[in-house]
Amino acid sequence: MSKKNEIGPFSRRSFLRSAATFGAAAVAAPAFAQSALDGLLNAPERGNWDEQFDAKAASRTASIAVTNTPVLGPDSVPNIQQAIAQYQSIASNGGWPQVTPGDTRLQLGVSDQSVQALRQRLAITGDLPREAGMSSSFDSYVDGAVKRFQARHGLPPDGVLGEFTIKALNIPVEVRLQQLNTNLVRLQTFPSDLGRRHVMVNIPATYVEAVQDGQVALRHEAIVGRLTRPTHIINSKIYEVILNPYWTAPRSIVEKDIVPIMRKDPTYLTKNNIRLFDTKGTEVPPDSIDWNAAKAPNLMFRQDPGKNNAMASTKINFHNPNNEYMHDTPEQGLFNKLMRFDSSGCVRVQNVRDLAVWLLAETPEWPRQRVESVIATRVNTPIELPQEVPVYFAYISAWGAGNGVVQFRDDIYQLDGNAQLALDTTAGVEQPVQ
Repeated sequence: MSKKNEIGPFSRRSFLRSAATFGAAAVAAPAFAQSALDGLLNAPERGNWDEQFDAKAASRTASIAVTNTPVLGPDSVPNIQQAIAQYQSIASNGGWPQVTPGDTRLQLGVSDQSVQALRQRLAITGDLPREAGMSSSFDSYVDGAVKRFQARHGLPPDGVLGEFTIKALNIPVEVRLQQLNTNLVRLQTFPSDLGRRHVMVNIPATYVEAVQDGQVALRHEAIVGRLTRPTHIINSKIYEVILNPYWTAPRSIVEKDIVPIMRKDPTYLTKNNIRLFDTKGTEVPPDSIDWNAAKAPNLMFRQDPGKNNAMASTKINFHNPNNEYMHDTPEQGLFNKLMRFDSSGCVRVQNVRDLAVWLLAETPEWPRQRVESVIATRVNTPIELPQEVPVYFAYISAWGAGNGVVQFRDDIYQLDGNAQLALDTTAGVEQPVQ
């Protein structure tokens, strides 16, 4: 893991304010060199999103950046090298203009002078088709292009220019080039043979890929560790799936959360199916404990399987020294958050039962029906995989997805070396700029 950026945490909001100030002094959109723009529009490195894009195609933009090509694979390095060449070409032609909406909320139907700069910015990176022109109207072409740009940057593809989208638009091409080169080095460290079946957790992208025979079989949204409790970068192997797992509360949670609650509500442990055990495995009744003592009791706090269990239905174990694992969660609404950096290091996986079934696919005695029936019993059931599956916890914040499409994510752990790429994790949703 590389050294953290010495500049420190960087807020999307503070960057937005500074970008707006800088943008006011930037070159006006109509003055942007048209010859350079034409050169970029016609460059073969741009790739081909969809030359037939029109209003009817707008509904497809949410999924246009989704591909079954894995982030890690034989094409990873060539794809990011193609992306580097594309962005080097953009840089040599003068980069892109700043987008500064001012007091105007840019959205479908609006006509404003700043839309010209937005069109130029989106055209340069291939998000806006060349036939869209350079008018001041925020039409269906621009709406679709904004959605494509958002999809490439891990933002909700809603076509609204909120503060996070504007921040991403205004990051200079030189910074993006630096990010691409940093990630090229990371991609070059992975083995050429990742395994016929493997799992990849991309931490800054907050998703999990299950890959089989070089193609993505499953892709899951994920919740990873916060900046203060990051998910560790590691190459390992998955060896076990546990249905209806027990959850043992870490000492820190016992001291900071459970004991203070028990002082106010002595029924908390019973209501949440958490039982106490001493070092010999003997169960200890909660009402025998002095919860007002200076120190928390030296006992194991273990939650039984069930709907309230912190890991819900499933736990996936892999070899690691950090006591981290992948698991289900009863709080499914967390997957709807824009910022999914909330855990203490473990990875919560949306629709994790699908991943468990995929891991067990080559174990004939564990078909989907049996997995579901066992979960319904709420009986703790460990299942050892007959063949361990490689898993890669990676930190890839920029990559080439093929066909000229370049993906970027925020530098949540501040490892990319530039504060402009970091993230304000306190925000839950992207607010429109009024």
